[in-house]
Amino acid sequence: MLKERTCAVCAGASFAFSAECLAVLRIGVNEAPLFMASLRQICLLCVLPVILLSGEPLLIKTPAEANSSPYDNLRIGVPVFTDYVVDREWFCIGYSRKHRQPLWIQYRLLAAEVENKVVERSNNFHKDRVIPESPAPKDYAKTGYDRGHMAPAGDMRWSPEAMSDSFLMTNMSPQHPRCNRGTWKYLEEQVREWAKNEKELYVICGPVFAEKSIAICNGTIPVPLAYFKIVYDVTPPEKMIAFIIPNWKTKGNLQNFTVTVEQVEKITGFNFFSNLPEETQLKLETTFSVDAWSWRTPFNSKSVHESRSE
Repeated sequence: MLKERTCAVCAGASFAFSAECLAVLRIGVNEAPLFMASLRQICLLCVLPVILLSGEPLLIKTPAEANSSPYDNLRIGVPVFTDYVVDREWFCIGYSRKHRQPLWIQYRLLAAEVENKVVERSNNFHKDRVIPESPAPKDYAKTGYDRGHMAPAGDMRWSPEAMSDSFLMTNMSPQHPRCNRGTWKYLEEQVREWAKNEKELYVICGPVFAEKSIAICNGTIPVPLAYFKIVYDVTPPEKMIAFIIPNWKTKGNLQNFTVTVEQVEKITGFNFFSNLPEETQLKLETTFSVDAWSWRTPFNSKSVHESRSE
């Protein structure tokens, strides 16, 4: 099971192979230094006999492929198979051709990643080379809507590659500025605080569409009515909480927007956490406790709105 995001070999750390590892790789003791010098693009997990190219996106088409992915994002299941399910080391995208945006984003968030702020926000919006129908940055120009991140850039500051991929246009959805820069941003910050406290979370988010929606880019990108976000704390005692955030200016504390995971499933038609045991799903998806989570200071919509542009 892939646990660590960064390999000692790729980081250039001093590293010694065990005799067992050398035997698995069929490398003689005298050849080990030469082999080490060639490992600039390869991530070697010494605790497992596995060699993995770091960060390569994978197209996932079946449950079997999802379950065998070397990345952590889909261990809890695939919410729904879309036109493209692209699994990257940092997050997985469930992309829709019809909507020209993700229907869901799913990823694992660790305390160490949130605390390891080595990269600043890039603002380098760009097309996704894996998805031919990827929107372009200009598709949102002069629409009145932000290119709203589903996987937040603020969650990806631990890696230059993760930060860059967070600006893929397939990770964007048209968000009202008052949503993107207000309640949605505040919720992103709250989730990072939870990751620090709880050590390991799974986060799932995506748009909620009305039957008839306005659309930008010549009517090709529908504007969501709202957005959902689900947080799963895997550290015992396990717990879940979900939110529905309207895609306009909102007021009040985040607790005002809480719902159960089951309610999000009914709204979206998705099946979250399908890889968890049925009894666990029944227990965690049908109820939640606001008091089980630590909350930041009350939400101030004006101060949050003014703190980021897009």
